[in-house]
Amino acid sequence: MSIFEEELYNRGLELIAGVDEVGRGCLAGPVVSAAVILPKNHGILGIDDSKKLSEKRRLELAKAIKEKAVCYSIGMVGNTVIDKVNIYEATKLAMLEAVGNLEIAPQHLLIDAMQLDLPISQTAIIKGDANSLSIAAASIVAKVTRDNLMKDYDNQYPGYDFAANAGYGTAKHIEGLEKLGVTPIHRTSFEPVKTLVSTKKDK
Repeated sequence: MSIFEEELYNRGLELIAGVDEVGRGCLAGPVVSAAVILPKNHGILGIDDSKKLSEKRRLELAKAIKEKAVCYSIGMVGNTVIDKVNIYEATKLAMLEAVGNLEIAPQHLLIDAMQLDLPISQTAIIKGDANSLSIAAASIVAKVTRDNLMKDYDNQYPGYDFAANAGYGTAKHIEGLEKLGVTPIHRTSFEPVKTLVSTKKDK
């Protein structure tokens, strides 16, 4: 998983930022991006695509990544902006924010399947979180950040099972929508939320 990083190291670049996002397919909550610059010899074992890891392992790795990273940062775009500009553009905005928030300017970006309008050399990698350690590290930090946020939202908006589903359209989440209606954090441009909103307006 370090083939892209090694190639850049061999070119004399060391400040390589992995960039990834979580929450694109959710019905509620923000899309969250992370940018992580790992040191060349970070020594963190087990970094992988966040989706392949247990919650316990993600938490352990997120802690290690934050402790050992040259720097890391978060970018976040909420549901109202997602509804306004679409999820693809919102994802780019979250990634731009994450890169912009880095305390140290990266020399190169490794991004999960996305090109950003930035004056920084970059490589878009298909399935980047499974093919690049830097992107995988960013996916872990983003996932843990977003999961914690959705657990907070679960306390604020009980009945949707946000703590367990993180805003994805599970059976319990859909059941909550049908019983309780749409919350202020739901994405009204996403189905079935969109239909529920229009049905409520028609009544």
